[in-house]
Amino acid sequence: MGTFTYGILGCGMMGGEHIRNIALLDDAKVGAIYEPDVGMAAAAKALAPDAVFVASEAELIGFPNLDAILIVSPNHCHAAQLEAISAARPDIAILVEKPLFTDPEDAKRIDALRQSHEALIWVAMEYRYMPPIAALLEKLKGATGGVKMLTIREHRFPFLPKVGDWNRFNQNTGGTLVEKCCHFFDLMRLALGSDPVRVMASAGQAVNHLEERYNGKVPDIWDSGYVIVDFADGARAMLELCMFAEGARYQEEICAVGPDGKIEVFVPGPGRFWPEHLGAPPIARLVESPRSPMGPVEHEIPVDPALLSAGDHNGSTFYQHQRFVGAVRGKGSIDVTLEDGAWAVRIGQAAQQSAILGEAVVL
Repeated sequence: MGTFTYGILGCGMMGGEHIRNIALLDDAKVGAIYEPDVGMAAAAKALAPDAVFVASEAELIGFPNLDAILIVSPNHCHAAQLEAISAARPDIAILVEKPLFTDPEDAKRIDALRQSHEALIWVAMEYRYMPPIAALLEKLKGATGGVKMLTIREHRFPFLPKVGDWNRFNQNTGGTLVEKCCHFFDLMRLALGSDPVRVMASAGQAVNHLEERYNGKVPDIWDSGYVIVDFADGARAMLELCMFAEGARYQEEICAVGPDGKIEVFVPGPGRFWPEHLGAPPIARLVESPRSPMGPVEHEIPVDPALLSAGDHNGSTFYQHQRFVGAVRGKGSIDVTLEDGAWAVRIGQAAQQSAILGEAVVL
């Protein structure tokens, strides 16, 4: 079996993280890249000097001897690019960044791909693979006796600048509750093992980007909100998002409670944003709190420093690629299907709608 070779379609900030993590895999490489922005292409070239840089999307899709195509373009491009790849090469594996799509009408296009594409399509929901979150998921049932309440809090930095400022407008991103929060809605479904039936949200643009102007347009991307999701099995989940809280010690906090007890994790943000004068960045923690006998038990969940330095997601991008390559090579199954990716977007879109209308949305 030869070296596993990726073609990368779009290579901005997240594309760079993918390249760094692919380089850490055994027997994998980037063979070809299409990135239309000159500055981003130069940055990608520095990370993948042996890759061939092609002149068009079509040339990337048709590039020979690829094992998989990785889509890391702006959100609103994903659905059309999936269709283009599938039409030209229905037998090639695809790893597509989240969100799977941005326009509600695109759901039909994605459903058609589920039926027509011959090879696997994997949606990049890498938060599943953060070591502290993976540890929580592994211990979830035993620690809680079955989750009845799930709370996810993300307190983080504002949206970073992107090429062409595409991430400042809902029409490109799908909206914050899709763009950013699809990760958390995916985790909710995964942790609870059930599908949502009702979504309620209150959200908006409270602090960030209010003074920014792009070709005279004011950004409309939200920076904070609450989302409550009711699930078919009777469980409830809540998301709290704040994107003007980069001073927090932990970026994500996840808490699950059931009849037998409570389990929670505390996950730090990217180490590159941690102030040097505060010393070493915090280490993720997992706390189990049984009801009987009472007594919380705390564990540190360290992450390999090499993986931390390769990206902003606590090593999860590496583990995602490791599992993706294994699945393509027949050594595992697809963890995140098109159905999973579509559900995460659907919940986010329902949350956006609920916040705008001021009423619950039934799914």
